[in-house]
Amino acid sequence: KGPELARGAGSPHPPPRGRARGRARAGAGAGCETSATMGESNISKRTVYVGGLAESVDRKTLEAAFVPFGDLKSVEIPLDLKTGKHRGFGFVEFQDIEDAETAIDNMHHAELYGRTLRVNLARAPSNKPSEASNRPIWADDFFYRKRLQDEGLAVDDAALDA
Repeated sequence: KGPELARGAGSPHPPPRGRARGRARAGAGAGCETSATMGESNISKRTVYVGGLAESVDRKTLEAAFVPFGDLKSVEIPLDLKTGKHRGFGFVEFQDIEDAETAIDNMHHAELYGRTLRVNLARAPSNKPSEASNRPIWADDFFYRKRLQDEGLAVDDAALDA
């Protein structure tokens, strides 16, 4: 059984466009990139984030839904370590940037197993922890005020807010 893809009758998106296999690529011109510049910097332009996945969607289903738009390099659905189930999103990496753009144009707000998909370019993961997760609890004024009040000391709110 293949993936159940559907578009609403009032969908603002056109029906999926066909893809000409083996189409001619532009030759060596001013806008062409060399293989040296197409490395890691373009991986984020070829990888799409797919959110809103139903629990029944697996890697093969996601692959089948996106392969009509071009050759795929990888399909990943991260799993929740506690439950072992996926967390409702995945990533699809295409061979070509144009294929990723076509997939976004055609699959954003499409339905897969009754759920509306959110499809856009994936962002590179930020390895830097957020400021909120890096702050100790006592760095917050609320913590100090509560502690002072618990110890029966008066809190001068005007001085703390200044």
